[in-house]
Amino acid sequence: MGIIFGPLSFILLCVLVAFYFFQKKKKSQMKDDKEFLGMDVKPLTFGYAELRMATNDFNSSNKLGEGGFGPVYKGTLEDGRVIAVKQLSVTSHQGKSQFVAEIATISAVQHRNLVKLYGCCIEGVTKLIVYEYMENHSLDQALFGTQSLNLNWSTRFNICLGIAKGLAYLHEESRIRIVHRDVKCSNILLDSDLIPKISDFGLAKLYDDKLTHISSRVAGTIGYLAPEYAMLGHLTEKTDVYAFGVVALEILTGRPNSDPSLGEEKSYLLEWAWNLYEEDREMELIDSKLSEFINEEARRIIQVAFLCTRTSPTARPSMSEVVALLSGNSTDQVNTEVSRPGYLVDWKFNDVISLMSEIN
Repeated sequence: MGIIFGPLSFILLCVLVAFYFFQKKKKSQMKDDKEFLGMDVKPLTFGYAELRMATNDFNSSNKLGEGGFGPVYKGTLEDGRVIAVKQLSVTSHQGKSQFVAEIATISAVQHRNLVKLYGCCIEGVTKLIVYEYMENHSLDQALFGTQSLNLNWSTRFNICLGIAKGLAYLHEESRIRIVHRDVKCSNILLDSDLIPKISDFGLAKLYDDKLTHISSRVAGTIGYLAPEYAMLGHLTEKTDVYAFGVVALEILTGRPNSDPSLGEEKSYLLEWAWNLYEEDREMELIDSKLSEFINEEARRIIQVAFLCTRTSPTARPSMSEVVALLSGNSTDQVNTEVSRPGYLVDWKFNDVISLMSEIN
């Protein structure tokens, strides 16, 4: 009898322990689910164990990159879907309520040129965001890296137009008005058809119509920062417009906005572009790797880039106007006289870099 009772007691104990942990997890899940009450679009919730398995325990071989909020890993779910998992850094000052609010924002904001959110994971201090996986990775890798993608003229122009449409949606069409704050080539991802999709927009602070200055530390990347934001912390949607102008030139030229190895004359892309423009040699900006291009479209990109990077934010076009200009559906600003921005006249590029380094 004792021999039978021993194994039965052990089995019963195991069942009770399993039930206890199941109930604990269920209560934790119910508590977490309350965070999503009232949201227009409730994101899918994943278990940590599920995402850990999908990424092979967040193996370094699956690491796609690392941004300001933490590393991103490639993973494969049990249903075969390939995903990208952003693992928020434990050093982030972001609280749970902020995280949930951002998830709600990303879930509600959907567009052809924005990265799609699949869901998230909130278990204890663990915070993960699950995105669709982009087969062709980031635009900076395609333009400046060793990735062998055939970015011909048509593809580049469509990428430029697609980014503009995505930003126009964030600024003007989305139910929640959003300023990205860090528009750059590494935050533009390319899918299997080379359609551009803006990433990390849900991690930016939301734009409040009554708020024109941000008291927190300036967030962004040197070379893409609008002068009023870099120096004064003045944040509006025109901050993104400025950064788009820089990205447009990078797409056209196939080179990064700053590259000291090219020599003093060419090291700063905007300055070099203006030098060529003032000498009526702006078509020399076009990437030499392009065997063919459409002259009219190239001139549109150059004109838009100069309009977007004007010194005064109010003088820059809106992103919907940029879309119209690139599409050839508007001539309002195409023939507008543009002049070299004051920040390129008054300062040397090295002075700007030094100032921005101090700010950051």
